[in-house]
Amino acid sequence: MNRKNSLQVVCFGEVLWDNFPSGKKPGGAVMNVAYHLKNLGVNSHLISRVGSDQNGTELMQVMKDSGVDTTFVQLDQVHKTSTVEVTTDQDNEVRYEIVKPVAWDYITFENPHIRLVAQADAIVYGSLSGRCETSRETLAQLLALASYKVMDVNLRAPDYEPEYIAALLHQTDLLKLNLEELTIISDWFSKDCQTETARIELLRNKFDIPEIVVTKGSKGASYYGDQTEHHWSAYAIQVADTVGSGDSFLAGLLAMKLSNEYINDTLDFAVGLSAFITTKAGACPPYKIADVNKFIRTYKKEWSVDRWPNPAL
Repeated sequence: MNRKNSLQVVCFGEVLWDNFPSGKKPGGAVMNVAYHLKNLGVNSHLISRVGSDQNGTELMQVMKDSGVDTTFVQLDQVHKTSTVEVTTDQDNEVRYEIVKPVAWDYITFENPHIRLVAQADAIVYGSLSGRCETSRETLAQLLALASYKVMDVNLRAPDYEPEYIAALLHQTDLLKLNLEELTIISDWFSKDCQTETARIELLRNKFDIPEIVVTKGSKGASYYGDQTEHHWSAYAIQVADTVGSGDSFLAGLLAMKLSNEYINDTLDFAVGLSAFITTKAGACPPYKIADVNKFIRTYKKEWSVDRWPNPAL
């Protein structure tokens, strides 16, 4: 990927500090997506809320320094800026303890959102931001304005409800989730699905979702569209941490897809960007597109696994 354009994407939801044993780093799924989109040349606008405290001041400065538009990040005089305690186990699986309630639980709808979202090429959102009624209602109003709705499921127990997830799925144009989330959600609606393909078909048919992307960690990712599917293997790299890797994948996927790139090139870049980020510490390390392109060339695979059966089946 090497070109910039005038794409506009709105990211709605949580911004926060991830508290690692080594110190705090900026994070939150949609903030991570907004950060990576900006790095890829996409104009990303963040709708969120921080507290009127030191963490909020520092987080706003980080977002401004990274080039993310903070015009629509609200300041909360009552609730604190969000923090998350992050730990990683011996299998590199990341665990999160998300404090509640926090400022982004109270994102309110504002009139300037109408033009912003209506003119955007896409809106990105997850389920976590709807755990409280205020932000849930705001998201509902924004989705009614959006032309292309991209949902990163982002299940974070205990902050999700099947009924609410189902309501969001009914409105989704592009769904991104990981294998564990695919199993959890499909099991809510049927216990008969035993394969990845069967689970995908269940969700596509029940919620009429045009496109679904499944991330699989060290096993790559799969794309399911209209009568087509593509599977892409992961890069063999040394992992520093996997925090935010799925968010960088989504940003890479969206930047390429909105630029009308071929799906195999889109998957290749998204997987490559995600792999590149996992070689760094934290969800939003500093980098340039040239760094990612160099990384991908170094680890470039010369084949697409859509020539072979899906290894997940």
